[in-house]
Formats: sequence, structure tokens, C-alpha cells
Amino acid sequence: MTQPDFAVPRTSCRCRTASCVSRNKESADSSVCQWNNRLLLRLKEGKSVAFHIQPYKGRTDQSMHDNIKYITDKYGKHSAFYRFRSSTGRILPLFYVYDSYLTPPESWAELLTAKGSHSVRGTPYDGIFVALIVEERHKHDILASGFDGMYTYFASNGFSFGSSHQNWKAIKTFCDANNLLFIPSVGPGYVDTAVRPWNNHNTRNRVNGRYYETSLQAALSVRPEIVTITSFNQWHEGTQIEKAVPKKTVTRLYLDYQPNQPGHYLELTRQWAENFNKEKDKWLM
Repeated sequence: MTQPDFAVPRTSCRCRTASCVSRNKESADSSVCQWNNRLLLRLKEGKSVAFHIQPYKGRTDQSMHDNIKYITDKYGKHSAFYRFRSSTGRILPLFYVYDSYLTPPESWAELLTAKGSHSVRGTPYDGIFVALIVEERHKHDILASGFDGMYTYFASNGFSFGSSHQNWKAIKTFCDANNLLFIPSVGPGYVDTAVRPWNNHNTRNRVNGRYYETSLQAALSVRPEIVTITSFNQWHEGTQIEKAVPKKTVTRLYLDYQPNQPGHYLELTRQWAENFNKEKDKWLM
């Protein structure tokens, strides 16, 4: 299977990407049929799918074990279930764990280290587990927890230690020294004041695509194996890259990409994915 270069939360564009779908406790319980139908539609579209596991009330290392078992048993044999070749040569499912810092390292270690009481390591439910780095201290917690890597998620440069482009080189150096994946997350811009009116200081203007390209260049400069994109269609945070046309309702004015074409950010993504592939070939020479 071709390894994807960019992972795009929620759904995907056709540019050698993997789609990340979010899953939480509610989708595992009360709405499981509706959620499964949405995921199966993604699979039928021919996209590779990785899972972005959101926090939920009562999320623990044990409940995560149950979640992973369910996901693997339900979808693991599907050809679109994304698997990543690990540093040991094993090809394993890739899981992103959002707000992983809410669970202490000693609890994660019960799931993610070989000697844990309900470890998935070396079992049919093993995988590549990627934690969220927000603060600098989280990198040490992630290592102690037994995670396989870390990602930054947030599209607003400077919002957190992890999402600040200037820190990516140091994070990548730490990850390389400890055999961890570093997965920087890029975005086309950020504006969430429609849902968080107090957060204007974290707004990042798109500047007709220049913010996106600056983020992509910062990511590629640290030579990562994967880059994630936040996001494909999270309109409420102004991070969407899907096609957009002018639209206004009584309560909201939707962002569009004028004077550029509706597919401007998909085209930029395609171009940078191709560039990433070429650069990776050089790194491996």
C-alpha cells in the first residue's frame, strides 16, 4: 500500500492522503449505527482511514483498550484501514489520541508498554499510537507513556508550544533521539470567533494561501515522515481546505477563497504533497 504523506482530519482530498476520522465514546455507544454508516461511506470512496480518538467522559487506558479492540475487530480487515510501517518494520494501524495529556503517563503505560497490565504491544491490537503535544513538558510524558510519537494538531502558529513552528526543530530532535515519530500539523489559517468570541488573538489570516504555504514549508523543513492538515471541513474554526464558494445566511457569513478559485487550497495541497514526495525521496538517498 502506498504510504500517505498528508493526513487530513475528518475527510480527505485526492492527493495521496489518509483521512483521519474522529471517534469518541458517544459514537461507540448511542450512535454506533449512524457513525459506522458514515465511516463505511468513507471506505467505499476509496480513502485510507486512520482514527483520531477524542476525549470523552470516563476515557481511561482500559476504555481505550476496548475502543481499539472494537475498531480493529470491526474495520481491521478492510483494505482502506490505514497501516503504517513502524521503525521495526511492522505494519500497524495508526491512531491519533487527542488531549492525551488528560490521562497520566503511568495509566497510558498500562496500555502502551510491553509490561502493562492490559498492554496491546505484541497483540493483534497493537498499533502506532500518536499523542498530542501542547506544552513542552508533554514530550517527556509522551515518552514515559509508551506512545510511538507526537503530533501538534492546532492550526494557529504560536497558540501552543507544540503548534509553534519555531519549536518544531527541537521537538523533532527530541523525537529522533528517542525513536519517536514527530508529526507536525499545518493549517490554512484560523478563526474561531463565531464559536469563541473571546479568542480573536489566536486568529491567523490566510493571506490568499501564504499562511498555509508558510506552515507547509516549516513542516517540510524538519523532514517528517507524515504531515497532518487541520482540517478538511472544520468550518467553525476556519481551517477548512475543501472547496468553498461565497455564502451568507441570516446568522453567518461563510469564508470563501476569492479572488482564488473554490478549489484553491486543494490545489495547494496537491502541489505540496507532490513536493513532499520528491523531498522524501532525497532524504532517503
